[in-house]
Amino acid sequence: MSAADPSSGPGTASSPDRTAPLRNPGFRALLGYRICSILSYQVVAVTVGWHVYELTRNPWMLGLIGLAEVLPYFCVAPFAGYLVDHLPRRRLGMAAGLCLALTPLLLAGIAWGLAGDRLWPIYAAIVFTGMVRAFLGPVYNALFARVLPREQFVRGASLGSIVFQSGLVLGPALGGVLVGAGGKALAYLVAAGLALGVVVALARLRVTEPPRALQRAPIFASIAEGARFVFGHQILLGALALDMFAVLFGGAISLAPAFIHDILHYGPEGLGILRGAPALGAVAVGIWLARHPIQRNAGRFLLLAVAGFGLCIIGFGLSKAFWLSAFFLLLSGVCDGVSVVMRSTILQLATPDEMRGRVSSINGLFVGSSNELGAFYAGSMARVLGLVPAVVLGGCVTMSIALATAWKAPRLRRLDLRDLHAAPLARDGSR
Repeated sequence: MSAADPSSGPGTASSPDRTAPLRNPGFRALLGYRICSILSYQVVAVTVGWHVYELTRNPWMLGLIGLAEVLPYFCVAPFAGYLVDHLPRRRLGMAAGLCLALTPLLLAGIAWGLAGDRLWPIYAAIVFTGMVRAFLGPVYNALFARVLPREQFVRGASLGSIVFQSGLVLGPALGGVLVGAGGKALAYLVAAGLALGVVVALARLRVTEPPRALQRAPIFASIAEGARFVFGHQILLGALALDMFAVLFGGAISLAPAFIHDILHYGPEGLGILRGAPALGAVAVGIWLARHPIQRNAGRFLLLAVAGFGLCIIGFGLSKAFWLSAFFLLLSGVCDGVSVVMRSTILQLATPDEMRGRVSSINGLFVGSSNELGAFYAGSMARVLGLVPAVVLGGCVTMSIALATAWKAPRLRRLDLRDLHAAPLARDGSR
């Protein structure tokens, strides 16, 4: 890895102090990029969910929102990872931020009645969001390793998780308040302004690009190289697959608008609380992990966190009281926060710098797309089984997946993060 720009600070930021990453101006700018993109996306997610359910009163149509986003995401993500590894990453992120602002502007026009009561323009805007979102994660992960030294990756991942989950708390709450106070169009316009903040944050970032970032390579051969790297490592593959299936089958939060309307009987403000509760729990555990990073028995903590997540989803599905439901979602966020930090740290420590875009895009296919596939699965199961049985079944499947992974991936179960600090993993997942 070549040295980052001195103005970004990693060359001297080797202090073991837990706040050292925050003293790095490049890392602070990167966190600004992350929080603005998440807030924009979450405000749109809450608003469009309310918008669609208000028009249809059909939980399955909420699931179709996820499907409309994940299909283009799947198609674009491999090429997004290639571009991140072969083009200037900062400028690519700025272009993605501009495109991210277009979706809420289109949706604001729809909310003003420019498309009548037709649903297809809403889903078309979501399709575009899926294409743009394929670039956001790879850009962040690639720049992360350019602004921080390797010894700060664990704390940096914890701080990044805090910012990420804070966006998941504030975004839904902000979206719910904006919809309740000023209507859907206002919420969409605020989301567009936040997306422009992505461009501003990256414009302030000063960082060098790795040598290979400016070299051309055959696109499909390059994408295949990244795929071989991920599928050739048991620990990395196991961590990504575990998180993917847990989110896929435990995606109860996508049904929150239906629970609010039909079971808990709250308005859009209640929807914002439910959508933000998991992230609030994740913020709390992220703060703790930033002060007390998990090193020993990291694999066991990851597996226990996923099993606990499934148990909390079961509790949410069975609850009939609003605040009890919010509490179960809060606890699910605590478990998910541990999982996110562990997976992010493994991803950063195990990946060579010149492959971060491609590996991150594969991570996005595993994890990022599972949110939307989980929304489609949850909506489809709710249509067949009903709201409560669908959520409870998903929680049970999530717990079963954690047990199966502990059995099938012994290297992940025995993982100690200290073994990954010196260098990336060997292909078989061993040192």
